[in-house]
Amino acid sequence: MKRWLASAGALVGVLFLYLIAWPVPVEPVAWQAPVDQGLTGAFSPNKLLAPARAIDLGDDEGPENLARGTDGRVYASVLDGRILRLPASGGRPSVFADVGGRPLGIEAAADGALLVANAVLGVQRVARDGSVSVLLDTVDGQPLVAANDVALGPDGTIYVSESSRKFGTARYRGTLEASLLDILEHGGHGRVLAFDPSTGDVRPVLDGLNYANGVAVSADGTALLIVETGSYRILRCRLPIDGPCRPEVIIDNLPGFPDNIDNGYNGRLWVGLVNPRNAIVDHTASRPFVRKVLQRLPAIVRPKPVRSSHVIAIDANGEVLMDLQDPAARYPMLTGALELPHRIYFGTLTGNHLPYVDKGDLL
Repeated sequence: MKRWLASAGALVGVLFLYLIAWPVPVEPVAWQAPVDQGLTGAFSPNKLLAPARAIDLGDDEGPENLARGTDGRVYASVLDGRILRLPASGGRPSVFADVGGRPLGIEAAADGALLVANAVLGVQRVARDGSVSVLLDTVDGQPLVAANDVALGPDGTIYVSESSRKFGTARYRGTLEASLLDILEHGGHGRVLAFDPSTGDVRPVLDGLNYANGVAVSADGTALLIVETGSYRILRCRLPIDGPCRPEVIIDNLPGFPDNIDNGYNGRLWVGLVNPRNAIVDHTASRPFVRKVLQRLPAIVRPKPVRSSHVIAIDANGEVLMDLQDPAARYPMLTGALELPHRIYFGTLTGNHLPYVDKGDLL
């Protein structure tokens, strides 16, 4: 019995030392998370996404972002490094280009090219013939670690979000894995850059963000909207920007983790709430040591994303114009939306389907 008790005591001691001392990649920073109001007010539960259907992508997974090209076709970035193009007549998409890495945000340029934020390879340009070139992969001699989204300003400036300068997709085995580490740490490693493709000049717009994510220029060209996923909010910088931006918070304390922000019709800006807020993450926000212990737990017992389907539309002042949900979450982890005259497509981080809803079904 004594030998058994000694062995058990030793095991408990080893486990205790592991939980308080084992090295992990995060150094959490204390912050005060806003109190989660849940699905109330403008975000009250609804079933507007229940009629959604999806296009089968076959072996292609994770159509994270979408763009409408100057040719009127829909393009999607997928997990294996390819850009897909949907046929005008409907049906399964075809491969338009292979950009490598992990393409995320894509934007159509006036000359018919696509601008791509590649989480592994930087900012790329895909010409109309599908050829790929690199526009930006280093800043001040340092590689871009996690380019996430691009937005094109009225003067030709390309705005680029770099989600984290510490936790990159390539090193941490995927975009989702890297984002979870950055959000858990809350260390302000994200930033937004302004890149002039005619001169190659790069300058910082906003630094110290907690997982900088989607970026979009308002329909009238007067504002740059920036999603700060780790702080549950969306910021606005007035354009043109001379020097670093002094951002305005246009909407905060969102009920989920905001992802992409995409221009729609009539001034709408679509935002994907890729997952609901997590009570454990919020409650331990001011307790860095506890969050570090959480990272030492086996992956199976750590806080995990909850399956949900939720997108919202706001205006450039942050007013919520539309809220679309599917309680059944048939197509989860919606990152954003591409609004067309009669249909809305939805980006998603996982899965081999491209969800959409016909606008007539929303009435």
